[in-house]
Amino acid sequence: MPTSPRVEALRDSLLRFMDERVYPAEKPFEEALASQASRFEVPPIVEELKREARARGLWNLFLPSGERGGGLTNAEYAPLCEILGRSPHLAPEACNCSAPDTGNMEVLERYGTDEQKAEWLAPLLAGEIRSCFAMTEPAVASSDATNIACAMRRDGDAYVIDGRKWWTTGALDPRCRVAIVMGKTNPEAPRHAQQSMILVPMDTPGVRVVRPLSVFGYDEAPTGHAELLFEGVRVPASNILLGEGRGFEIAQGRLGPGRIHHCMRLIGMAERALESTCKRALDRFAFGKPLAEQGALRHQIAECRVAIDQARLLTLHAAERMDTVGNRVAKTEIAMIKIVAPRMALEVIDFAIQVHGGAGLSADFPLAAFYAGARTLRLADGPDEVHLESVAKDELAKHAPRTRR
Repeated sequence: MPTSPRVEALRDSLLRFMDERVYPAEKPFEEALASQASRFEVPPIVEELKREARARGLWNLFLPSGERGGGLTNAEYAPLCEILGRSPHLAPEACNCSAPDTGNMEVLERYGTDEQKAEWLAPLLAGEIRSCFAMTEPAVASSDATNIACAMRRDGDAYVIDGRKWWTTGALDPRCRVAIVMGKTNPEAPRHAQQSMILVPMDTPGVRVVRPLSVFGYDEAPTGHAELLFEGVRVPASNILLGEGRGFEIAQGRLGPGRIHHCMRLIGMAERALESTCKRALDRFAFGKPLAEQGALRHQIAECRVAIDQARLLTLHAAERMDTVGNRVAKTEIAMIKIVAPRMALEVIDFAIQVHGGAGLSADFPLAAFYAGARTLRLADGPDEVHLESVAKDELAKHAPRTRR
């Protein structure tokens, strides 16, 4: 897909930034986390990378608004987001393009009031604070967002929130200042109008971190994932986003770009895994010849190349559809990439681990952490089954007999 001179310049600058600053910072970052009193302190190297990225003009690239962000379309941001995915724990945050902040900033940009933008969007865009998104609940099947049970009760000029959330990414980060919480404001309303979203400062009385959650043993510090408890949490009614009963609508608007960003980063992760595989295969000898001369391995390398490029093309197609017809109309394409990209990445990374042998299971290479992160994305932002059902429903509708009038 052709790109503009501006995107090419940004891509070249981002690749230099990755080579010169991000990749060399990965090991010091991990060493700093291991040596700190708490893994959920932010190593100074993170702020150094942020300052450097901002100085290079690699800041808020994800946000289509030219006034506040990069002013790029989804299709233009795609190749840049892919590059960020090659170092998923450092590069996105360095450029202020990491989840869940990206989705939360898009929500505030689209649906927030001027006062909400001034209080929360401005410091998020400046990289001064971080945020979290509290939607998933342990007591219900959250793959169906209408199951959400967290209660939001109007009481005068405030809402009182009671409920439990988990897999709230970012809540453990000491810089996390605000949560966007989805809850039920009116159980008697139509099914998709019962939910609302509200801004909850993390220091509000009644907000409690119950426990950190790990993914296959990885705590993903200093951002992390948490189970949260909201007990009698009282926030001003003016903190509601868009209006009561609009939560499901906001969720759909938020998750579209979030899903495609995840897929873009997964492609970058898979590319780095394949690169590492090829280098390992050329460097290691078994049974008297390099691994790269083993026929079965060569064929699998080719399969990985095909799979990555297929996923990239499907993702670019979805991005172009989002840009031209909007997220709602492009929902099938978004669902398709959300099915394809995590599966592809897992297959490529699993093969890379196999080629690296025992080293692939260790922390000497990023592959095990890549695998853990990629596996979550067959569940996060909707499990495969939900997206498969969406695609099938749209496909069947094309061939269903039309009612005669």
